Amino acid sequence: MREILERELVYFWFYFSVQFEQIVWYWLFGMILGSVISVFGKEKIHALFVKMRDTKMGVFGIIPASLLGIASPLCMYGTIPIAASFAEKGMAEEWIAAFVMSSILLNPQLLFYSAALGVPALVIRFVCCFLCGTAAGICVRLFFKKKPFFKFTKFEETASRDTDPNPLIRFLKNFGRNIKATGPYFLAGIILTALFQRYVPQEAFARLFGRNRAFGVLMAAAVGVPLYVCGGGTIPLLREWMLNGMTLGSASAFMITGQAMKITNLGAVKIVLGIKHFLFFILFTLLFALLSGLAIDLVRINF
Repeated sequence: MREILERELVYFWFYFSVQFEQIVWYWLFGMILGSVISVFGKEKIHALFVKMRDTKMGVFGIIPASLLGIASPLCMYGTIPIAASFAEKGMAEEWIAAFVMSSILLNPQLLFYSAALGVPALVIRFVCCFLCGTAAGICVRLFFKKKPFFKFTKFEETASRDTDPNPLIRFLKNFGRNIKATGPYFLAGIILTALFQRYVPQEAFARLFGRNRAFGVLMAAAVGVPLYVCGGGTIPLLREWMLNGMTLGSASAFMITGQAMKITNLGAVKIVLGIKHFLFFILFTLLFALLSGLAIDLVRINF
């Protein structure tokens, strides 16, 4: 029994160390990038969005709003209070919807993490998140033009924690908070990946995600909700799944539903939307994830 346990520990350590060495640099540089933007660029990004209010872009303002949402380094619980302040300043709701949706799905830190999945996955994730934010803004403009979509009354913009007068100290404090917030999830992702490599047969995984592309996209969209906890922690596991046959379309669907509808986000979304609009958000996210995932796999098959 002891020999079996020692052997399994050796195998586990091997898989863990290999995954750790391959992923850790993306995680570290992603946190560095996120902290740099958070400390030195966040206010400029949000100020630029507010300046759009005085332009006459109309519906076309959805496009830069979605891009600025991706550039914003905030998480869900930072994005919503900022969006509430935008609403108070009179920003168009379709612009806010595009900003919030793309900000929920992606940020500079998570984008850098995604480089570990390869260039095609990185590009697809960026494009899909931008298009999802744009589509959300268009839907709000088309279907909710005559009545408010958001209910921000319970949210106020929180004070910035990056207030130290020394820029280097501000950066180091922000970087430390990033390590504390994402480190446990990153290690948990590496551990799950090592266990997956050791104990899950490749044939079983291929049957689940690889053989039937349409069913694979559907399954990926479904399991993204309960399994997706943190973007940095999910990358190692997702990378291993892709190496074992998961298609880019399925990976994209998993990243969209998981990031948008992870359990820690849904409560805040429900508060600012109300039950009817919350159900619309769920339906929109699922449909976009499924249709975009199928389209990605269809394009890759044909080309």
